[in-house]
Order: sequence, then structure tokens, then C-alpha cells
Amino acid sequence: MGATRSLDLRGTPCPVNFIRCKLALESLQAGDQLQVQLDRGEPEAMVIPGLKDAGHRVEVTAEDVAWVGLEITCAG
Repeated sequence: MGATRSLDLRGTPCPVNFIRCKLALESLQAGDQLQVQLDRGEPEAMVIPGLKDAGHRVEVTAEDVAWVGLEITCAG
């Protein structure tokens, strides 16, 4: 299994949260995982599709009223 990194982006506005995810993924190898905590609403609606469009696998691993936890597997 690859490396795992974690980012807590709760309270981080769009598009900064998406850019921080992309930069973190660029430092990972294919198959590595990035754990992300992200606010609900616009961040959730913008970041998840953007990462999927870039070819990464995104799974929701935790859900709260205010935020969502994601496990992103780097496409490389």
C-alpha cells in the first residue's frame, strides 16, 4: 500500500481548497492516498467533481453536518 497524507481543509474557501488538494496530490505517487476533511456545500460540490475529472478516485469516508471526510487515491 502507498503512502497516506492528510489535509484538514475545513474553513478553507474555494478555490484554495481545490488547489491545496491538487498540490498535495502532485507530491504523491500513483496509488498513494490523501485523506481530506472538507466543508459541506460549495467546497464539497466543487472539489469532489474536480478531483474525479482529474482521474483520481474519491470516496466519502466520514460525514458530519458541517463537513465530509474524503479518501482520495492518487492517479499519478
